[in-house]
Amino acid sequence: MTDMSRIITFLHTLFPHELHDRIFLVGGTVRDSLRGEENHDIDLVAVLPHHKLLALGYRLVETTSSASIYFKHHHAFGKIEITRIHNLAELEDDLRRRDFTVNAMAMGLDGVLIDPLCGKDDLKAGLLRMCSNHTFVGDPLRIFRAFRFEADGWSMTVETLALIQVQEWAHLLKALPVERFSNEMLKSLGKKAPELFFQRMIELNIGEKFLPELFRMPAIPAGPLEHHPEGDLFTHSVQVLQRVAQQTTDPLARFCAFFHDIGKLATDPARYPAHHGHDESGFDMAVDFCERLCLPTLYRKALAWISRLHGNAHKWNELRDSTKINMAEHALRAHIVDILPMVSLADKWGGAPMAKWEAVVAIARMNTHELEIDRVKLECIQPENRPSYLLQRRVEKLRRSTHSDKTSSAHDNHVR
Repeated sequence: MTDMSRIITFLHTLFPHELHDRIFLVGGTVRDSLRGEENHDIDLVAVLPHHKLLALGYRLVETTSSASIYFKHHHAFGKIEITRIHNLAELEDDLRRRDFTVNAMAMGLDGVLIDPLCGKDDLKAGLLRMCSNHTFVGDPLRIFRAFRFEADGWSMTVETLALIQVQEWAHLLKALPVERFSNEMLKSLGKKAPELFFQRMIELNIGEKFLPELFRMPAIPAGPLEHHPEGDLFTHSVQVLQRVAQQTTDPLARFCAFFHDIGKLATDPARYPAHHGHDESGFDMAVDFCERLCLPTLYRKALAWISRLHGNAHKWNELRDSTKINMAEHALRAHIVDILPMVSLADKWGGAPMAKWEAVVAIARMNTHELEIDRVKLECIQPENRPSYLLQRRVEKLRRSTHSDKTSSAHDNHVR
């Protein structure tokens, strides 16, 4: 059974039979199903009165659009969102008001496709074609949505690109809530080529209001040329993002990869091309940056500690055991245990990986029982001295583990 057939079968059971000819799948649900992709949410348009939708368990949500939007969550199908229209004649108008032709298709519960703008042809070609000349003026967020689609492998038509290039957008973007921009950015980070989102912003000079840091990157050297032959900070950040994107689809890891050097924006130009201390500068900058973008707390903590720790990660094999333990503890609290070694290796391409990182993290996780600490003895230690005592015991555990590994390796070599 195709995903569309599965959804239609589900909707047949969700709505009474007499309502089936007044309910239509629309937008991304139709687009993704026709591409053979699985849907996680369901978008519908329904010619149903307000009281009927409430009786079916849907609740009206506030929206800035003129249309009434109703919402319900289903445990198996996720979010079900319904746009209410007054009569069938409004359906085509609703589709024409959408952003791109591939999102302007509808399908009835009888499986019949409604495609007034020939979106299926653009779907097959992987093209983003605006629905009208007012597509972006009506909602300038759609520009960033176009960039997000490009990051997922779509291509804007010449006409769509020209519609973006024909005017200055800064004045219209002033009224756009930053949360809406950030949502598109985070979605883009999970796509096939996330760097395209940022490259399009710079190429078309759109979005400096939201990411002024991004627009400064091309003019800042990444570092001394012997270490950064790629030249500027933007190119370097794109390369690190691409390398990490080959390893994971996690938007958080990719976000940290692209903005890991945010502290370099604080460097005095007189000190270029060096960026001494950018690790520390980046910590506070990352916090302010993420708060301004209204990103989740997890992103703020992760980027702050990636900024602070990635320099030491490059020198991992030269660090003291206590420093390694401290880094692992910070990584655990910031939820970047898997991200830090990935970003470090992508940043210092060709460098050595963080040897035995997993073992150090395992020791940093250990409780007092696993560290073989006598609880009575611990309670006799002054509270302000306990952290250093625990650190000492973790270091001892790490050294015993390292010594054990070396002894085992020497024994294996002797046996051979």
